[in-house]
Amino acid sequence: MKLAVVGVGKMGEAILEGMLNASLLERSEIGVVGGRSRRAAEVAELHGVNLISRAQLQDAERVLICVQPKVFPQIAGEIADPHHGYISIMAGVSLETMAAQLGSRRVVRAMPNLAATIHKSATAVVSLEEAEVAGDLGFARALFASVGDVYEIAEPLFNTFTGMVGSGPAYAAIFAEALADGGVRMGLNRKLAIELAGKLLISTGELLLRRVHPSILKDEVASPGGTTVAGIAEIERYTFRAAVIEAVKAATLRGAELGEGK
Repeated sequence: MKLAVVGVGKMGEAILEGMLNASLLERSEIGVVGGRSRRAAEVAELHGVNLISRAQLQDAERVLICVQPKVFPQIAGEIADPHHGYISIMAGVSLETMAAQLGSRRVVRAMPNLAATIHKSATAVVSLEEAEVAGDLGFARALFASVGDVYEIAEPLFNTFTGMVGSGPAYAAIFAEALADGGVRMGLNRKLAIELAGKLLISTGELLLRRVHPSILKDEVASPGGTTVAGIAEIERYTFRAAVIEAVKAATLRGAELGEGK
């Protein structure tokens, strides 16, 4: 078995689907570890991969850990093996912490976001040297490239990446919802307002990816004495910008706390 997947929530299943679509591995080479719920069995059947027990993990070359950080201390002893390579998407749990609890220094840390479910994720990766030498980091790059773009981020900045990009879809969704509420308040129907808000986020993101600086984009839309600058004045009055900055800060600090088991 080439890869065993521990935890198949939305993110775990999205990564599984991505690697299958990219033909990174054959279905017969992948195992999903069963648990008390039927979730793992349902995912394994849906995608045509193996349903395995934790005892069968010893047959895997690598293990993909997709559980919540608070669960990790409870299962670490059950999945630990010095011969395995490990790839983790757990927020806040450092490479050294994982290496100590898993008994292996072939450890890769990754942070995708929810856009992995539509193959548009931005994923950060970093590893210990032993994982790079053994090819685990290269495998992780290919794995997460199957669900979006991959960025190599130094581990001290990993919690910042998590606070901005990992949590970012929620911030953007709140903005879209508020934008739609504004449209509804001023007369648009709800369905249309939400559709327009979503398309606005997509098109603005594409403009930014063409290397248009946010401040330039804002200035191009805001004509003197016009509607946009009137709206911007209200955004600044209600400290929207500061709230977003503080949200990233709070999420970053929370990531550090998760790594400490809090």
